[in-house]
Amino acid sequence: MGVDEKALERAVAAVVDRELDLPLGEVGMVRSAGVRRQRADIVLVVPSSPWPGEEELRRGVAEVAASVPGVREAEVRVGAMTEAEREVLRSELRRRMAGSALDATGGEGAPGEHRHAHGGHGHGDQERPTPSFLQPGSKTRVVGISSGKGGVGKSSVTVNLAIALARAGRRVGVLDADVYGFSVPKMVGADHEPVVVGDTVVPALCHGVRVLSMGFFVPDDTPVIWRGPMLHKAIEQFLGDAYWGDPDVLLVDMPPGTGDVTLSLAQYMTRAEILVVTTPQPAAQRVAQRSAFAARKLKLSVRGVIENMSWFTADDGTRYELFGRGGGRALADDLGVPLLGQVPLVPALREGGDEGVPVALRDPDGEAAAAFGALAETLLALGPARVYRPELSVR
Repeated sequence: MGVDEKALERAVAAVVDRELDLPLGEVGMVRSAGVRRQRADIVLVVPSSPWPGEEELRRGVAEVAASVPGVREAEVRVGAMTEAEREVLRSELRRRMAGSALDATGGEGAPGEHRHAHGGHGHGDQERPTPSFLQPGSKTRVVGISSGKGGVGKSSVTVNLAIALARAGRRVGVLDADVYGFSVPKMVGADHEPVVVGDTVVPALCHGVRVLSMGFFVPDDTPVIWRGPMLHKAIEQFLGDAYWGDPDVLLVDMPPGTGDVTLSLAQYMTRAEILVVTTPQPAAQRVAQRSAFAARKLKLSVRGVIENMSWFTADDGTRYELFGRGGGRALADDLGVPLLGQVPLVPALREGGDEGVPVALRDPDGEAAAAFGALAETLLALGPARVYRPELSVR
């Protein structure tokens, strides 16, 4: 029985790469696919080596190829992309990143064509299109996790909420915008760095969540000592030069307080919803209130409050309110928003952050994981904020 090589090519091209979450054929990762004496010989190319999930990809392609009628066995080889192949990948990612903004410029072509989102190789010299997930009409919810000060567990809340949302079947990204105090890569146990293709970065995929942080680009013990313009540029690149795919929710771990990074985020993420994290302690609640008021002054929608470290449950079931009580409820009432959830203080939460296994995964049946699961459900049920624009009116 003869083998339809076109059918083999189509089958291999349709396989989705885990890291990019895109079909191999659309990003130029299939160099060749042929058959000789009922043996399929397939050559894949990847932008960097080692490629995350390479063995899984190899096995998946081999299985798909072997399922094509007439193919008895398949050999899959993986090599490095040439510069021309990397440019095809970069162009396709930029096209998808730009979405309708690129459509308006007339720059879109068929998938896999050699094209430039910025025109030529001087990629950084021209203005970036607005990322598709920040454009009007996008289904992506951009949710900033904010706090008035450090030490309230904002990053832990961000990471575990992201895991809970992913477990609920949503596509989720986490942008660690706490440029000075980055901690997310360690908390998620990232085992590989983001992939960089020319002027485009693909956030690392960790536990089914895309993650991008300054922590991937500077040593862990190196302080970031930047003034406002450099911080602004970093946020611009994290949003405009990163391929986030098409997330349902992008969580932004915002820096504490109301400094330069917060101002930059407000400028770029005009549709962002803000969740404020506090502890039960009244003093922490008053500081968190300033963060919420700053968000409202920047025209960002404050959607709710999350109270962290609400209680500790002893082995006998007794709850101890180690950090006081009522701070989250008082803050929510003052802001006129709901108290979305309360997260207990459990050792597994701290241990998970230190070991790179978030508590939502480390102890999925535990008290804290249940709290994050409930928080994810509440956030999804709340629905996106409605953005009112004064320049639009009904006549």
